[in-house]
Amino acid sequence: LRDQSPARVTPKVGVIKLGQIGSFDSLNPFIVQGVAAYGIRENVYESLLGRSMDEPFSLYGLLARAIDVPEDRSSITFHLDPDARFSDGRPVTADDVLFTWALLKDKGQPYMRSHYRTVTKAEQPSPGTVRFTFDDSGNREAPLLLGLMPILPKHRIDTETFDRSTFEKPVGSGPYVVDRFDPGRNIVYKLNPAWWGRDKPLNRGRYNFGEIRTEYFRDQTTLFEAFKVGDIDLRFEDDAGRWAEGYGFPAVADGRIKRAEIPTSLPAGMTGLVFNTRRAIFADQRVRRALILMLDFEWINKSLFHGHYARTQSYFARSELAANGRAADAREMDLLKPYADRIKPEILAGTHLFAISDGQGNNRSNMQAAHAVLTEAGYGLESGRLVHRATRQRLAFEMMASSRAEERLFQTFAKPLERLGIGVTIRLVDSAQRWARLKTFDFDMIQSTWLASLSPGNEQMNRWSAASADIELSLNYPGVREPAVDRAIEALLAARERSDFVSAVRALDRVLVNGDYMIPLYHPKGQWVAYWTRLQGPPSPPIAGLALDTWWSTTPR
Repeated sequence: LRDQSPARVTPKVGVIKLGQIGSFDSLNPFIVQGVAAYGIRENVYESLLGRSMDEPFSLYGLLARAIDVPEDRSSITFHLDPDARFSDGRPVTADDVLFTWALLKDKGQPYMRSHYRTVTKAEQPSPGTVRFTFDDSGNREAPLLLGLMPILPKHRIDTETFDRSTFEKPVGSGPYVVDRFDPGRNIVYKLNPAWWGRDKPLNRGRYNFGEIRTEYFRDQTTLFEAFKVGDIDLRFEDDAGRWAEGYGFPAVADGRIKRAEIPTSLPAGMTGLVFNTRRAIFADQRVRRALILMLDFEWINKSLFHGHYARTQSYFARSELAANGRAADAREMDLLKPYADRIKPEILAGTHLFAISDGQGNNRSNMQAAHAVLTEAGYGLESGRLVHRATRQRLAFEMMASSRAEERLFQTFAKPLERLGIGVTIRLVDSAQRWARLKTFDFDMIQSTWLASLSPGNEQMNRWSAASADIELSLNYPGVREPAVDRAIEALLAARERSDFVSAVRALDRVLVNGDYMIPLYHPKGQWVAYWTRLQGPPSPPIAGLALDTWWSTTPR
């Protein structure tokens, strides 16, 4: 990777100040307990291999100077860089790698436990060398995931207390160290002047700030005001209304703040209103289908978002991995054959589209269709309330909002539901409450986002597999338990050819859309970014869009 920072700018100096919503109560990002401070994993720790930001999933040596992988990917051998050092000056050793694997396999985040338990044997064949041998599950992504494992210093970790939240400053081998922090309010990372990896080819042109400061705010309004006066340097905008109308202030008008829509080649991912199918009210797919019909996207997009969004029709929208608009090919049909009778024909044909309204705010025809589906599901209107005729339970649920923007969207969605006799309660919670309730799936409906890449893999198990449905802290918020989903995930993990991989991902996309697990919302065409011009970035962003670690400051702060 070439160093894209201009010669006249001295790299590795200056400060960037960022903003986050919520709070934090831990400096350990690898465990279930607590909420870790933003940036700990990326700034403080390194892995054996590092990603190329301009390729879907290519890894290059970082802590490892070389690797050996057999064609069947049954094992992977890492040869450590003898120059690799932790921030306290101690070398990174094979013992540290083996220790980290054993620790995170037993006490790490759920996805770590799942990934690292595919290893059947971990050994040190020679000094500075580590070999992992995998089970016979056929998971061809397993060697890559071991390469991305963060490496922890054995000499600084107490295994007995590792899984408890802590404010002890962490020691890693990454570019930054934790300089200072105020619990729950702010954290400052300082570039380590003795960072061992400064001149590694993978790091050229990256990590150009002498300090990274992150301030925490209670809500987006307060954070935005801080940005307007220069207390925050850069923000990713996620509110189309604010993007369209909220930037008419002096710093934008006189050019001190720039706005940009950064192109990205990544899938848009999925943002949706999530049904918790563990709740009896949403166990009936017909109820979920009716509520999907009730979302008036055209009206919402026009009235709330100034028409800036496109309706999300796929879990991998905006990419070749999306099934929408493409008929299932022979490989997909073979994969889905045992379940084909349960998949809507239009989804297999690639012609499925979510209901479209006239955009005038009435949505009358879709409301009538939703009412018919609810009638079929056993509901009837009694004294203005929609009640199940057999159980006598009203169709009513709570929507848990975590921001004013979500609350506004929920209110817009709830109004037509009330006209059908459906009861909706909207509860606005802070980040700590939301996190506590998400961990145990204590909600009826939420808004959530699952980001996507051009190389979906093991993370899909943590999101959608039956095994993850009841694992605390998994991202399977809807509670998906569908054999066709599990089969598609297994196929994409075992794929050896790109064509087989794409077919397996599209098959997964089809069965997720078919299950009506959420009300898909919308996505922008690119990334909306606003920043003070004391920051600059390279002229050509990588395929993932803006990469902040390639930016730099033109003035000290």
